[in-house]
Amino acid sequence: MARKKKITEKDIYAFYMEYYLENAEAPKSVYQLAKLHNFDEKQFYDFFGGISGIEKSIFISFITQTLELLENSEEYQSFDERNKLLTFYYTFFEVLTANRSFVVMILERDKQSSKLLKTISVMKPKYLEFIRDLDIEKLDIKQPRAEKIINKSLNESFWVQLLLCLKFWMEDDSASLEKTDIYIEKSINTGFDLLNVQPLRSVLDLGKFLFHEKIHMN
Repeated sequence: MARKKKITEKDIYAFYMEYYLENAEAPKSVYQLAKLHNFDEKQFYDFFGGISGIEKSIFISFITQTLELLENSEEYQSFDERNKLLTFYYTFFEVLTANRSFVVMILERDKQSSKLLKTISVMKPKYLEFIRDLDIEKLDIKQPRAEKIINKSLNESFWVQLLLCLKFWMEDDSASLEKTDIYIEKSINTGFDLLNVQPLRSVLDLGKFLFHEKIHMN
């Protein structure tokens, strides 16, 4: 009998995705996966509590891998917020594209059920943490309660933006998925243009000036 091999978390990801792509369903048990790939079942539990935890971990790993690639890039560190977000999107969708068959199969499986949002939402905490770390400039209205509402709304709008890009990517049939690249660029640029606080500050400053001038004249 062949000696059982030592495996890593990434090995389990690969085993699971390969099985799913070939059988259009998840492995029935840890035992089945361990026997198929000749590793000790006990090793599996060093990383996961059961088969059901693998998919969630795989989707989280897409965000984690993206962030690790960005953190190791000196060029990325010099970018402004807009270009950091663009780079995140391009890198993230490259990671997804490397696993496109699996990702599309899982999302298509859940598309007609309430499971879809649950499947995708495992990525949300890490993504929103990344958005907060960007420290995108917002209008300072000096009202903590209102600022909290604005920040929450802003975070949700960025999350919706990612979901819309993901939907576009799933449906993109262009060569090298080039339409997705264009969509991402237009989506991010439009979002930042809408967030541009400088014109709004100018309007507010003008309003304050006119108000004080009127008070002074009266």
